Amino acid sequence: MAGRDDLMALAARTGDIYQRNAARFDAERAKHLHEAAWLDRMLAVLGPAPRVLDVGCGAGEPIARAMIARGARVTGLDIAPAMLALARDRMPEAEWIEGDMRELALDRDFDAIIGWHSFFHLTADDQRRTLPRLAAHLAPGGALLLTVGPGAGEEVGRVGDDPIYHASLAPEEYRAILDSQGISIRSFTVEDPTCGGATILLAQKNR
Repeated sequence: MAGRDDLMALAARTGDIYQRNAARFDAERAKHLHEAAWLDRMLAVLGPAPRVLDVGCGAGEPIARAMIARGARVTGLDIAPAMLALARDRMPEAEWIEGDMRELALDRDFDAIIGWHSFFHLTADDQRRTLPRLAAHLAPGGALLLTVGPGAGEEVGRVGDDPIYHASLAPEEYRAILDSQGISIRSFTVEDPTCGGATILLAQKNR
């Protein structure tokens, strides 16, 4: 494992890494939607034509496209302009915004927020600060769907040929932070074998 300063420097380069690797990441990203069961589970608690915010949306496939196909009104937010350019070309009917989820301030709320393979690129402290921002953008009864880690810690993965930073809080800390924001965890599934081994947090804001 790299030292603390090296990890924090790597975390700060996340946007640049995705910008540089946009075309390759998009080409290599699985499009067969093994996430479908979780997306449908989230949608089951929402009304028709929900407003969905996809933070760290990347090039929009497969998550945003699947949401649109299911009747959602999608807003995608990403830090990498090259990713958003791909998304806009493919799905001009959606709204695509360049921005950082850590600074989210859209002055509106959503029926669901998804941070699939994106939220876990934030440092632990940034996750603690960002969760209340996400909560503030959720409508009453709204759903929050994130991929996180199975326990507190940091890892280094890869995007293209570049190392990339990942972090997670402990499940108990996610629960405590979300509880303080009026959001209850409905499921915390560790390394779901049906979903590529992702650890998935599904929560819902109180009505």
